[in-house]
Amino acid sequence: MPDSSPSPIVNVQPLGFPWVTLDPFLFCVYHDDAYPRGNADFGPNASLAGRSLGNDFEPKDGWRMYHGQRVPGFPSHPHRGFETVTIVRKGLIDHSDSLGATARFGGGDVQWLTAGRGIVHSEMFPLLRQDQANPLELFQIWLNLPAKNKMVAPHFTMHWSEDVARQVFTDSAGLQTWVSCMAGHLSGVAEPLAPPPDSWASQDGSDLAIWTLKMAPGARWTLPAAHAGTRRMLYFFKGAQVTVSGQTLNQPAAIELAGPVAAELLNGPQESEFLLLQGRPIAEPVAQYGPFVMNTQEEIHQAFADYRRTEFGGWPWPDTAPVHGGQALRFARHANGEEETRPVQDPY
Repeated sequence: MPDSSPSPIVNVQPLGFPWVTLDPFLFCVYHDDAYPRGNADFGPNASLAGRSLGNDFEPKDGWRMYHGQRVPGFPSHPHRGFETVTIVRKGLIDHSDSLGATARFGGGDVQWLTAGRGIVHSEMFPLLRQDQANPLELFQIWLNLPAKNKMVAPHFTMHWSEDVARQVFTDSAGLQTWVSCMAGHLSGVAEPLAPPPDSWASQDGSDLAIWTLKMAPGARWTLPAAHAGTRRMLYFFKGAQVTVSGQTLNQPAAIELAGPVAAELLNGPQESEFLLLQGRPIAEPVAQYGPFVMNTQEEIHQAFADYRRTEFGGWPWPDTAPVHGGQALRFARHANGEEETRPVQDPY
């Protein structure tokens, strides 16, 4: 008999730039840059001629400078009213902020930054290796804050790669699916580390999850149902083919799924990878202009006025694009003086 259960698929659309998101998420971008060997200044050992430096988003030669002039990345810029979650799969990011905090992280590490009432930060991509290529691969996700938390004190949390909850699931044919949980509980996987205290992810009933999946060729795995009222988007970003609850997709896609319905994934002939973003909507008005996300246009005007007046505490660093030396260290120095370090590992 044909399967009469409801399809979990609500909508399918091609992946664009940035990727389309659903409330409570605001923005999701996937950076995959094949940076060449580095030079003595931690920039690319290659000509920058023909690039629109300061606004280079064209993947010329397979990589971009973004807003960087000498080192790729994003020099100092402000945020208010939401959170950034940065998942670095390959390479390293150097973080500096207006609170006086710094960090270097990568190779599977996750930084969760609550902008709250206002922070200025930089995110630079130093190319440390001068003898070989410096690939960089990351997701940056913007997660909204509810109105009651938009003006909380800014805060950043590091989730180190060693502490991220991961599990391998093996199907009846012995084929594997690897799941990493940056937020949200998945049965059979250890609890992820706690999100920041003012995050929507910390609110009871948010049902928020950020997972990555990697499936072996031909592997089968079922994405369990979420709670009623939860919205979820599954991004199929690497692979040749996947079948989702009977519907076959032959190209990368953003797949909106109904929350309370499980979805069976059957991978095609090549290894495939996915990002899952899910959560109960905040369901409040969103007013956004550039780096500020509030509930009304008046609050956006106030954000600009506050930034012009205070610069959200000012920029304590000698330049707008700090890089933290030439060693592949992993560390976080918090504004209160607390320091975290992790063993050196190959971030590539």
